Amino acid sequence: MKTEIIKIDSDLHGRDQAMRAARKFAAYNDITGKGAMHLRLLTEETISMVHGILEDFTGDLWLESEETKTGMICRICLSADKQANKVQEAHILSVSTSGKNESAKGVMGKIREMFRRSLQAESSADEEKLRSMADAWMDGGIPGADYAPSDSKYWSLQLYKKNLEKGKSEEWDELEKSIVANLADDVKVWLNPDSTVIVVEKIF
Repeated sequence: MKTEIIKIDSDLHGRDQAMRAARKFAAYNDITGKGAMHLRLLTEETISMVHGILEDFTGDLWLESEETKTGMICRICLSADKQANKVQEAHILSVSTSGKNESAKGVMGKIREMFRRSLQAESSADEEKLRSMADAWMDGGIPGADYAPSDSKYWSLQLYKKNLEKGKSEEWDELEKSIVANLADDVKVWLNPDSTVIVVEKIF
């Protein structure tokens, strides 16, 4: 089951609609009590997290469910039409799970990741200048050539948690405070040249 796509932007327009969708989604999938509350909390925290990290974005949010052998996986998906700069990337990846770049495998995956990083700004102040330079560079390419960037950076929570648990570091103490990290079974992040995608998974 997949909900309708809800428009979310940096001034939190669409948040109330997203919370209503989360309640309906829980009821449709027979998720009640504490489970329904956790689903609502995860939806709210995912929106708040992206709002707190990225600036001046619009995006799409939806929820979807899938029956598996281990249970029903519910996913909260948020796709923002903005590339994270290096500072924002560090914040986003701090709530992710595996730390592996699943899309940067093979020659083409590594090329895509190098291209993404070459366009990535150090901070928000550098983004506009870098974007203008990138547009000029792309316009100077082969006429009629199409460029369709695909997934270029992927993080997922389990290896990250395991590594931090070994040392019980300060980072782990901060992670413990995160609603997403405590309630989600997995958090995946795709960092692309033109978007940032976060998928939060909860198994029921």
